[in-house]
Amino acid sequence: MKMTLSLALLIAAPPLAVLASSAPKAPNSVIKIPGGARGIGFDDIGYAAQLGRVTIPAGTTGNLVLMDPRSHALTILPGISAVPKVKSFREGTTSTIYAEGYLFASDHDPMQIVTIDPKTHAVIGRTPLESGPDYIRYVAQTREIWVSEPGKAQIQAFKLSVLPKPVLTPASVIHVAGGPESLEIDDRRNRAYSNLWKNKTVEMALTTHKVLAEWPNTCTGSSGIAIDEADNHVFVACGEGKVVTLAPAEDGKVLASARAGAGIDIIRYSPRLHHLYVPGAKAADLTIFNVTASGALKPIARYQTAQRAHCVADDNDGHVFVCDPRAGAILEINDH
Repeated sequence: MKMTLSLALLIAAPPLAVLASSAPKAPNSVIKIPGGARGIGFDDIGYAAQLGRVTIPAGTTGNLVLMDPRSHALTILPGISAVPKVKSFREGTTSTIYAEGYLFASDHDPMQIVTIDPKTHAVIGRTPLESGPDYIRYVAQTREIWVSEPGKAQIQAFKLSVLPKPVLTPASVIHVAGGPESLEIDDRRNRAYSNLWKNKTVEMALTTHKVLAEWPNTCTGSSGIAIDEADNHVFVACGEGKVVTLAPAEDGKVLASARAGAGIDIIRYSPRLHHLYVPGAKAADLTIFNVTASGALKPIARYQTAQRAHCVADDNDGHVFVCDPRAGAILEINDH
């Protein structure tokens, strides 16, 4: 934490001493993903509320897996990406989003957005990208699909039309020098947020596709983002092992900071429970924080996960899922 932060901020950053000194709790269950015995390069697992399913882009298996968060029943959608004949670093599919009745998933080789009909499970379209995709997100107010492409330091925006069939038309390119890492959308306030790789968070306008501001976030290495639309907070993950609350209404002011397990990448926020889920890939743990209306972060639970377990999703009802890339499995944690 930087020495320039106020005493009030230091007080607002609760230590993890009590949680760290006690053994973390074990996950409640382990769900094996078909084809994952040799490991799966999981990344942006998520939750499609409209479908009531956890979305699991299953890397080089070539499949998109949909999971019922309660029963753990799995639905396999094949053919999203090619399955390599030999072990390689090719990532396959790693991010997906649900929008306007369809699923849109990444494919790293070739570099494409893949359109899937969730009713028939069929791939019904492929849209080329300029560079390797990272995050795919939907902007409801402009009906656009945004794809972050760190290799070219940019975000591609595509206009989505669904009649008579879904079509993605390139709309613009947003240049983010030094990034982009992560991507989250606040439709309510016409804002998108991403990070630079080091110590800044970027604010963008959804309608104009303009970068509006870069805010210091106190990270040594910036990674994931989550947002609380109700209280207008942006949570930033710092890879070195902390999370930070920023206030967009106050020019990105740092409201709070709290330590968590090292190796943080993707984080998620439950608006119903006011809980922030923070997996540490190096620490092999998940810390759950309670978030107050002022943005303060209080650690309330810690769970054992696995080495390299860097991604997390939740259904906003206390069912939390952490990826285990080496085992090709999903770890369930009940936050009740």
